[in-house]
Amino acid sequence: MSLSKFRRFLYTFAKYLGDAQAVTSKRRGAVSRRVGRRIAGRITGKGLGKLFK
Repeated sequence: MSLSKFRRFLYTFAKYLGDAQAVTSKRRGAVSRRVGRRIAGRITGKGLGKLFK
């Protein structure tokens, strides 16, 4: 396994751990806040990708 594949695995694993932490959190709205931020990040990333293409 190359270093880049291992790093990608770690980032993906950390992302899912954050999702699990939001689900088990006792804070109100933790899951909806996380989902909203993930969507906003995806939209921002696509917009910046088109801008710098």
